[in-house]
Amino acid sequence: MFLQHMMGMLYHPKEEWGSIRKEQYTTLHVFLSQISILAAIPAVSLFIGTTQVGWSFAGGNFVKLEVASALPVAIAFYFAMWVAVGFIAYAVHWMEKTYGGNVSMDECIVLTTFTATPLFLSGLAGLYPMLWFNVIVGMIALSYTVYLLYTGVPVIMQIPEDRAFFFSSSILTVGLCVLVGVLAASAILWGTYIPLSYTSG
Repeated sequence: MFLQHMMGMLYHPKEEWGSIRKEQYTTLHVFLSQISILAAIPAVSLFIGTTQVGWSFAGGNFVKLEVASALPVAIAFYFAMWVAVGFIAYAVHWMEKTYGGNVSMDECIVLTTFTATPLFLSGLAGLYPMLWFNVIVGMIALSYTVYLLYTGVPVIMQIPEDRAFFFSSSILTVGLCVLVGVLAASAILWGTYIPLSYTSG
């Protein structure tokens, strides 16, 4: 069912959001059957890419991570995705009444998960961790994520279009802050608690 919804998001997102709302997913179901898989995509892809292919800034001098060094980073990144989705959904639930919403935490988790799915899927680019390629894929995924957010909020949160626009902007701000926070935490973690070991490509 999840894959069917994602295909529908590509062709008619507004109608698909309505179908998703009718499914009445629970928070536990979303975390166990969707986020557990989606969060693994960037974590596993980056693990394979950085240990088997290596990364490069301009296409030369590939640098690889040792498996023993990359594994704890991949695991930490996997669970960081869980925390990020949960935090954003909580922020959505906390803000909703300000904009006239009145839905449960379940709907907030659903909105956050389906909206962020393009970003999770873009993690496949980590299999070939070249900077320019990953930036392009990431920007495309982020653009589509923003589009899904602005089309999904009025449907899932059941609020008028005008309020939904400002609510979506607030959610986007929170999401970008969380993204920056995850990246900053990763940099601190890698530099202090999980030192990285490199090998030449």
